[in-house]
Amino acid sequence: MGAVSAQTAGGEDHGDLRALAERHGLRQIGVRPSIGTYLKQLWRFRQFAQYMATSRAYAQNQNSYLGQLWAIITPILNATVFVVIFGILLDASRGVDNVIAFIVIGVFLFRFFDRSVVAGGKSISEKLQIVRSLHFPRAVLPVAAVVTELTTLLPATAVMCVITYFSGFMPDYPPVHVTWQWLLLPVQVVIFGMFNLGCAFIMARIIAHAPDILNVVQFLLRFVMYGSGVLFPIERRFAENVPESMHWLTPVLEYQPVALALDLGRQALTDEPTIPLDWHKWLLMLGWAVLFLVVGFLYFWQGEETYGRE
Repeated sequence: MGAVSAQTAGGEDHGDLRALAERHGLRQIGVRPSIGTYLKQLWRFRQFAQYMATSRAYAQNQNSYLGQLWAIITPILNATVFVVIFGILLDASRGVDNVIAFIVIGVFLFRFFDRSVVAGGKSISEKLQIVRSLHFPRAVLPVAAVVTELTTLLPATAVMCVITYFSGFMPDYPPVHVTWQWLLLPVQVVIFGMFNLGCAFIMARIIAHAPDILNVVQFLLRFVMYGSGVLFPIERRFAENVPESMHWLTPVLEYQPVALALDLGRQALTDEPTIPLDWHKWLLMLGWAVLFLVVGFLYFWQGEETYGRE
């Protein structure tokens, strides 16, 4: 009877301590919270995510002489190289009236995707000391990584618009008019950012448990680049260079999300008759973005209690 009484008393003490802890906002560590609780925690740490993003964006080039200008100079140099090689020397963008605008928009916007995937993938593995020392929703880290890339994209986007406009003054190039469709560019950036964040969530969990995969991802991104119409129109280039039995690949590549995102950017900024405004593509890209964001977030949340424990 004494042993039973002691066990009962111990159980009551345990229950009282648990109730006391819950009353003061304490909870068991290493347990994944519910999805609703997790979203509330993530919202509560939004300023922390913003501070991490702005600090990282500022620190990226602070040790160089030109500092933050490199966020603009780097995509300009990349675009210049691709325009000269693919647009002029190889004439890879045949069928496009304004090859400069076509490639510049593709390079600038794809850089946002490329850097978001890589930065999001490294967001947990590079911050293990913080993950193991502080309690906060780990989703803050991939969110901060993508916001960092968005912060650097905004000034680069202004330069992209300027280059696109002045490319219309080049000899034998049609003029580029500033129309109401330019107002769609911020919408495209938001939709593309949602998609990129979903990819960042997925890559963050994968690379947190297998860091070596990041090396493979960086090579795979090159395939995505050439398969997304960054440098040449997919529907023309692939139709001319693939066997007839492989023509089914053209619409697959044309309607995959990265290619769609680049196409939306070109629809917004250029007057290309071959790139008309197509609302069906906007809705399809929005669907891709929502799908990847929801699936990526849920996939990341399911591994919440495992980050930093290996």
